[in-house]
Amino acid sequence: MSRDVEDHRIHNNSHNVPFGDIVERHLSRRQILRGGLGMAALSMMGGFGLAGTQRALAQGKTPLALAFEAVQGSRTDAIVVPGGYRAQVLIPWGTPLNARAKDWAGDLAMTPEQQANSVGMHHDGMHAFPLDPESASRRFLLALNNEYIDQQALWAPQGGPTQPEGVRPADEVRTEINAHGVTIVEIRRQDDGSWMHVADSPYNRRLTTATPMLLSGPVAGSDYVRTRYATDGRRARGTNNNCANGYTPWGTYLTCEENWPEVFVNTGERFPDDARLGLPTDRGRYGWETAAGDGEQDDEFARFDVTPGSGEATDDYRNEARTFGYVVEIDPYTQATATKRTALGRFRHEGCWPGPVRAGEPLTFYTGHDSRNEYIYKFVSAAKWEPADAPEPGNEADRLAIGSKYLDEGTLYAARFDEDGRGEWLALTPDARTPSGETLAAALGLAADDAAGIIIHTCDAADLMGATPMDRPEWSSVDPVSGEVYFTLTNNAKRTADGTEATFTNGGAAVDEVGSGYATAPTNAANPVADNESGHIIRWREQPDNRFAWEIFVFGSDADAETNRSGLTRSNQFASPDGLWYDERGDGQGILWFQTDNSDNVVADYTNDQLLAVVPGALSAETGAGSVVGAGNQDGLKRFAVGPNGCEVTGIFATPDRTSLFINIQHPGNWPADGDALTQDATRAASGQVRPRAATVAIWKEDGGQVGV
Repeated sequence: MSRDVEDHRIHNNSHNVPFGDIVERHLSRRQILRGGLGMAALSMMGGFGLAGTQRALAQGKTPLALAFEAVQGSRTDAIVVPGGYRAQVLIPWGTPLNARAKDWAGDLAMTPEQQANSVGMHHDGMHAFPLDPESASRRFLLALNNEYIDQQALWAPQGGPTQPEGVRPADEVRTEINAHGVTIVEIRRQDDGSWMHVADSPYNRRLTTATPMLLSGPVAGSDYVRTRYATDGRRARGTNNNCANGYTPWGTYLTCEENWPEVFVNTGERFPDDARLGLPTDRGRYGWETAAGDGEQDDEFARFDVTPGSGEATDDYRNEARTFGYVVEIDPYTQATATKRTALGRFRHEGCWPGPVRAGEPLTFYTGHDSRNEYIYKFVSAAKWEPADAPEPGNEADRLAIGSKYLDEGTLYAARFDEDGRGEWLALTPDARTPSGETLAAALGLAADDAAGIIIHTCDAADLMGATPMDRPEWSSVDPVSGEVYFTLTNNAKRTADGTEATFTNGGAAVDEVGSGYATAPTNAANPVADNESGHIIRWREQPDNRFAWEIFVFGSDADAETNRSGLTRSNQFASPDGLWYDERGDGQGILWFQTDNSDNVVADYTNDQLLAVVPGALSAETGAGSVVGAGNQDGLKRFAVGPNGCEVTGIFATPDRTSLFINIQHPGNWPADGDALTQDATRAASGQVRPRAATVAIWKEDGGQVGV
């Protein structure tokens, strides 16, 4: 989530024990708060923290080592990378995708058509899809999320957005709608090692907040999603505020709808789930609903006002917001209609990451609700994986039909973290028993078989089942060999010290005892830091019977903090971990890369947002520390890159041969340096003020070797 569109309100009003309280008790029990030492004791789960090292040693191999020199903190209008590396700007906002778009210029006036045929704004999660196996590291399709818009940059030539007499002009709204969503673009490597996009590739396309889509899974066809546009409840329009992402083993892209509630408004009686998810009650974030009236097409603007009318649901758009909040599946290889997979839950999804893929076993996908004191979820498919369902890249297969097989039926779970370092996945099904003994359907006031209702009220269902409120669960990634799951918990200023009482906002959920959130929440074992401005990363390993074993991997902190629990130094201090990717390098080892979305603290005063790397399998066993750093472990975590002023560093993947690494720079303040160029040196600072543009950045070694090692 970008901090620019973060909803600081708390919408979880359950009395569930928060993660911070659980962690604090857990750490106290283990007596492992030892100042600068690493956090999680190796004995905690029978050597859990040493899984990577044990694999390497058992095979007689030397664990991977990070071979670059850590970069220092930076506060400049430029990217900083280690010596011996190059960094190139690629597909910044406004890059034309076809001949229907004009060439980019720094003073280009955007129109609905121009934006619909150009790369969208504020790049976030992304993934690469090869066009053939042999050239996968030189030519691929890039699927890229465009999370939100910067209205001042978008409308810079005219001085900003307009709203005469409080009404937004229709073409401005259409342009803003077209700047959101997803970009699919072909990328190729050139002979000199640099990268370019392929203009007019037949694969290039945009999916925006106006693009027709399908609903599938439990909610599709139900009364919850019938509107004047889709009286059958099986169609939707658009995807919005797409933050992180995922992918499937059959070659499709998963994009996740996060801060979508703010584009709607309800000035009348709200559904309980509207209140739980935080829909505005006075005006949408951009005022798109104000453009409704003469000249609009097919209620393109009226649909953002979800105030119930006096007639039937199919007479208005009271259910429009219920067609959002899902994981959306896109086939990057075809023009097939994207599908919203409702079985994976409805909330503010950050991303959706696959677990290990094993023949004859169900598929697992992990996802988090990125808000303070919200939950971590996983979806387990009913169908068991058949390798024959993985077509070759570029094959003319019906990938979305395969997606229906695995993503429309299964079980959605919410996580509960216990003080003893274990946890349990709580099934969110109509017949699941809440701690009070009644069925979940009954507790929510639903019919006994109303699976669609459970999904619509996912957050309330997790409240009632006793899931653990977390410190803004954002990105996840999975070691495909060990199955260890890593999850970033970005921050939470609404944590109070152990022993204090939680305070709650007013209700608004389906049941009086739950509702729209903690105002403050005490610490718990998995979220142990009061006023947690620096965040942390956790990891767990699945166990039988829907159980898991967990530990804290590393705490964010500034180096001089009194409670620097992971012993960070100036060369690796960080706060607010966000983006995350486990980069598997073979032999059971890999690099864990993570990015930050930091602001308003000591680390932010020292450096802009950054990209760091760690090799979990190379951690030392000698200190009794299972986390990233501790005495003798300072080389285990290194700062690899720093972004320009004002930005968030997000989105990450590497080519299969690991010779190029790609990241995104979102909402920079004054970057890239050349306001008219599409490709340029990312490490060069502007000499004056430019029209800022989010962009993908390609990073590679000058000697052509693998990145990081």
